[in-house]
Amino acid sequence: MNSVLHTWGRIGSRTLLVTTAAVPLTGWAVHAVTLHKRLAATRKDPLTGLLRRDAYTARARRILARHGDTTAVIMVDADHFKAVNDTMGHPAGDAVLAAFGARLTAWAGPRTAVGRLGGDEFAVVLALPAAHRAQRLEQLVRMLHTPVTLDDGRTVDVAASVGAATPASVGSRDLTVVQRAADAALYDGKHTGHAVLATRQHATVPSINGRRAGRPGTSMWGRAA
Repeated sequence: MNSVLHTWGRIGSRTLLVTTAAVPLTGWAVHAVTLHKRLAATRKDPLTGLLRRDAYTARARRILARHGDTTAVIMVDADHFKAVNDTMGHPAGDAVLAAFGARLTAWAGPRTAVGRLGGDEFAVVLALPAAHRAQRLEQLVRMLHTPVTLDDGRTVDVAASVGAATPASVGSRDLTVVQRAADAALYDGKHTGHAVLATRQHATVPSINGRRAGRPGTSMWGRAA
Protein backbone atom coordinates (compact mmCIF):
# COMPACT_ATOMS: atom_id res chain seq x y z
CA MET A 1 0.00 0.00 0.00
CA ASN A 2 2.81 2.43 0.90
CA SER A 3 4.50 1.78 -2.43
CA VAL A 4 1.26 2.64 -4.22
CA LEU A 5 0.93 5.93 -2.32
CA HIS A 6 4.56 6.74 -3.01
CA THR A 7 4.05 6.11 -6.71
CA TRP A 8 0.95 8.30 -6.75
CA GLY A 9 2.90 11.09 -5.10
CA ARG A 10 5.54 10.92 -7.84
CA ILE A 11 2.92 10.84 -10.60
CA GLY A 12 0.89 13.72 -9.22
CA SER A 13 -2.44 15.18 -10.34
CA ARG A 14 -0.89 16.99 -13.33
CA THR A 15 0.22 13.75 -14.95
CA LEU A 16 -3.15 12.18 -14.21
CA LEU A 17 -4.90 15.12 -15.87
CA VAL A 18 -2.79 14.78 -19.02
CA THR A 19 -3.35 11.03 -19.10
CA THR A 20 -7.08 11.45 -18.65
CA ALA A 21 -7.21 13.99 -21.47
CA ALA A 22 -5.87 11.34 -23.84
CA VAL A 23 -8.71 8.93 -23.07
CA PRO A 24 -11.65 9.10 -25.53
CA LEU A 25 -14.60 10.97 -24.06
CA THR A 26 -17.53 8.69 -23.32
CA GLY A 27 -20.59 8.72 -21.13
CA TRP A 28 -20.43 11.24 -18.32
CA ALA A 29 -17.40 12.99 -19.82
CA VAL A 30 -19.30 13.85 -23.01
CA HIS A 31 -22.22 15.06 -20.92
CA ALA A 32 -19.90 17.22 -18.82
CA VAL A 33 -18.33 18.84 -21.89
CA THR A 34 -21.75 19.48 -23.44
CA LEU A 35 -23.04 20.99 -20.21
CA HIS A 36 -19.96 23.21 -19.92
CA LYS A 37 -20.47 24.51 -23.47
CA ARG A 38 -24.11 25.25 -22.78
CA LEU A 39 -23.29 27.11 -19.59
CA ALA A 40 -20.59 29.10 -21.38
CA ALA A 41 -23.06 30.00 -24.11
CA THR A 42 -25.51 31.38 -21.57
CA ARG A 43 -22.77 33.52 -20.01
CA LYS A 44 -21.39 35.05 -23.20
CA ASP A 45 -22.98 37.30 -25.80
CA PRO A 46 -22.60 35.43 -29.12
CA LEU A 47 -21.91 38.56 -31.18
CA THR A 48 -19.23 40.26 -29.07
CA GLY A 49 -18.01 37.41 -26.86
CA LEU A 50 -18.57 39.64 -23.82
CA LEU A 51 -20.34 38.59 -20.66
CA ARG A 52 -24.10 38.79 -20.59
CA ARG A 53 -25.72 40.95 -17.90
CA ASP A 54 -26.06 38.32 -15.15
CA ALA A 55 -22.55 36.93 -15.59
CA TYR A 56 -21.11 40.43 -15.82
CA THR A 57 -22.91 41.52 -12.63
CA ALA A 58 -21.65 38.54 -10.64
CA ARG A 59 -18.04 39.10 -11.70
CA ALA A 60 -18.29 42.88 -11.26
CA ARG A 61 -19.44 42.47 -7.66
CA ARG A 62 -16.51 40.18 -6.90
CA ILE A 63 -14.07 42.73 -8.33
CA LEU A 64 -15.71 45.53 -6.37
CA ALA A 65 -15.51 43.53 -3.15
CA ARG A 66 -11.86 42.68 -3.77
CA HIS A 67 -10.54 46.10 -4.81
CA GLY A 68 -12.88 48.50 -3.03
CA ASP A 69 -12.21 52.18 -3.69
CA THR A 70 -9.69 51.50 -6.46
CA THR A 71 -12.44 49.90 -8.55
CA ALA A 72 -13.81 51.84 -11.52
CA VAL A 73 -17.13 51.15 -13.22
CA ILE A 74 -17.17 52.30 -16.84
CA MET A 75 -20.35 52.65 -18.89
CA VAL A 76 -20.08 52.89 -22.69
CA ASP A 77 -22.66 53.71 -25.36
CA ALA A 78 -22.04 53.67 -29.10
CA ASP A 79 -22.96 57.06 -30.55
CA HIS A 80 -25.26 57.34 -33.59
CA PHE A 81 -25.50 53.56 -33.77
CA LYS A 82 -28.98 53.58 -35.30
CA ALA A 83 -27.64 55.63 -38.20
CA VAL A 84 -25.05 52.92 -38.91
CA ASN A 85 -27.76 50.28 -39.15
CA ASP A 86 -30.04 52.50 -41.23
CA THR A 87 -27.44 53.68 -43.76
CA MET A 88 -25.00 50.76 -43.97
CA GLY A 89 -27.11 47.77 -42.94
CA HIS A 90 -27.32 45.55 -39.88
CA PRO A 91 -24.21 43.51 -40.78
CA ALA A 92 -22.22 46.74 -40.52
CA GLY A 93 -23.87 47.46 -37.17
CA ASP A 94 -22.96 43.99 -35.95
CA ALA A 95 -19.36 44.55 -37.06
CA VAL A 96 -19.24 47.78 -35.05
CA LEU A 97 -20.57 46.06 -31.93
CA ALA A 98 -18.08 43.20 -32.33
CA ALA A 99 -15.24 45.71 -32.77
CA PHE A 100 -16.30 47.59 -29.65
CA GLY A 101 -16.35 44.32 -27.73
CA ALA A 102 -12.82 43.48 -28.88
CA ARG A 103 -11.54 46.96 -28.05
CA LEU A 104 -13.09 46.99 -24.60
CA THR A 105 -11.60 43.57 -23.86
CA ALA A 106 -8.15 44.66 -25.03
CA TRP A 107 -8.34 47.90 -23.05
CA ALA A 108 -9.55 46.29 -19.82
CA GLY A 109 -7.14 43.36 -19.80
CA PRO A 110 -7.42 40.20 -17.68
CA ARG A 111 -9.19 39.78 -14.33
CA THR A 112 -11.85 42.35 -15.24
CA ALA A 113 -15.58 42.28 -15.98
CA VAL A 114 -16.54 43.35 -19.50
CA GLY A 115 -20.19 42.99 -20.42
CA ARG A 116 -22.68 43.80 -23.11
CA LEU A 117 -25.73 44.87 -21.17
CA GLY A 118 -27.97 45.14 -24.21
CA GLY A 119 -28.08 46.78 -27.63
CA ASP A 120 -25.15 49.17 -27.94
CA GLU A 121 -24.62 49.48 -24.18
CA PHE A 122 -21.47 48.07 -22.55
CA ALA A 123 -19.92 48.08 -19.10
CA VAL A 124 -16.44 47.45 -17.71
CA VAL A 125 -15.42 46.97 -14.08
CA LEU A 126 -11.76 46.84 -13.16
CA ALA A 127 -9.17 47.96 -10.63
CA LEU A 128 -8.02 51.40 -11.81
CA PRO A 129 -5.91 53.49 -9.41
CA ALA A 130 -6.64 57.22 -9.39
CA ALA A 131 -3.14 58.10 -10.61
CA HIS A 132 -3.79 56.36 -13.95
CA ARG A 133 -7.52 56.93 -14.29
CA ALA A 134 -7.62 60.03 -16.51
CA GLN A 135 -4.94 58.73 -18.87
CA ARG A 136 -6.58 55.34 -19.22
CA LEU A 137 -10.03 56.81 -19.85
CA GLU A 138 -8.62 59.09 -22.56
CA GLN A 139 -7.00 56.05 -24.13
CA LEU A 140 -10.34 54.22 -24.10
CA VAL A 141 -12.15 57.11 -25.78
CA ARG A 142 -9.49 57.23 -28.52
CA MET A 143 -9.84 53.48 -29.13
CA LEU A 144 -13.62 53.74 -29.41
CA HIS A 145 -13.34 56.62 -31.89
CA THR A 146 -11.13 54.67 -34.30
CA PRO A 147 -12.98 53.81 -37.56
CA VAL A 148 -14.07 50.20 -38.03
CA THR A 149 -13.08 48.46 -41.27
CA LEU A 150 -15.69 46.05 -42.64
CA ASP A 151 -14.97 42.80 -44.47
CA ASP A 152 -15.83 44.43 -47.79
CA GLY A 153 -13.27 47.18 -47.26
CA ARG A 154 -15.68 49.94 -46.29
CA THR A 155 -14.93 51.93 -43.16
CA VAL A 156 -17.39 53.10 -40.54
CA ASP A 157 -16.73 56.24 -38.54
CA VAL A 158 -17.61 55.41 -34.96
CA ALA A 159 -17.75 57.16 -31.63
CA ALA A 160 -18.83 56.37 -28.11
CA SER A 161 -19.84 58.15 -24.95
CA VAL A 162 -18.11 57.08 -21.75
CA GLY A 163 -19.02 57.60 -18.11
CA ALA A 164 -17.02 56.38 -15.13
CA ALA A 165 -17.61 56.14 -11.41
CA THR A 166 -15.71 54.87 -8.39
CA PRO A 167 -16.87 54.08 -4.86
CA ALA A 168 -14.91 57.07 -3.62
CA SER A 169 -16.44 59.48 -6.15
CA VAL A 170 -20.03 58.52 -5.35
CA GLY A 171 -19.74 57.49 -1.71
CA SER A 172 -20.93 53.89 -2.10
CA ARG A 173 -19.54 50.45 -2.82
CA ASP A 174 -22.86 49.11 -4.03
CA LEU A 175 -22.53 48.10 -7.68
CA THR A 176 -26.02 49.32 -8.57
CA VAL A 177 -25.31 52.78 -7.14
CA VAL A 178 -21.87 53.10 -8.73
CA GLN A 179 -23.08 51.86 -12.09
CA ARG A 180 -26.08 54.20 -12.07
CA ALA A 181 -23.76 57.13 -11.34
CA ALA A 182 -21.45 56.12 -14.20
CA ASP A 183 -24.46 55.93 -16.50
CA ALA A 184 -25.62 59.40 -15.48
CA ALA A 185 -22.09 60.76 -16.03
CA LEU A 186 -22.10 59.15 -19.49
CA TYR A 187 -25.25 61.05 -20.38
CA ASP A 188 -23.71 64.34 -19.20
CA GLY A 189 -20.81 63.75 -21.57
CA LYS A 190 -22.90 62.44 -24.48
CA HIS A 191 -21.32 63.26 -27.86
CA THR A 192 -18.56 65.39 -26.27
CA GLY A 193 -15.72 63.00 -27.05
CA HIS A 194 -14.62 63.02 -23.41
CA ALA A 195 -15.12 60.57 -20.57
CA VAL A 196 -16.93 62.02 -17.56
CA LEU A 197 -16.18 60.93 -13.98
CA ALA A 198 -19.28 60.78 -11.81
CA THR A 199 -19.76 62.80 -8.63
CA ARG A 200 -22.05 62.11 -5.69
CA GLN A 201 -24.81 64.07 -7.39
CA HIS A 202 -24.83 61.57 -10.25
CA ALA A 203 -25.53 58.80 -7.73
CA THR A 204 -28.82 60.45 -6.76
CA VAL A 205 -30.32 60.11 -10.25
CA PRO A 206 -33.36 57.81 -9.96
CA SER A 207 -33.72 54.94 -12.37
CA ILE A 208 -36.25 52.42 -13.64
CA ASN A 209 -35.03 48.87 -14.33
CA GLY A 210 -31.45 50.01 -13.89
CA ARG A 211 -31.80 52.97 -16.30
CA ARG A 212 -32.07 56.58 -15.19
CA ALA A 213 -35.56 58.09 -15.09
CA GLY A 214 -34.60 61.68 -14.53
CA ARG A 215 -32.17 63.96 -12.76
CA PRO A 216 -32.57 66.85 -10.31
CA GLY A 217 -33.95 69.95 -11.99
CA THR A 218 -35.14 68.26 -15.21
CA SER A 219 -38.14 66.36 -16.50
CA MET A 220 -37.93 62.77 -17.70
CA TRP A 221 -34.85 62.36 -19.87
CA GLY A 222 -33.72 59.63 -22.18
CA ARG A 223 -30.60 58.72 -24.06
CA ALA A 224 -29.78 60.28 -27.40
CA ALA A 225 -29.07 57.85 -30.19
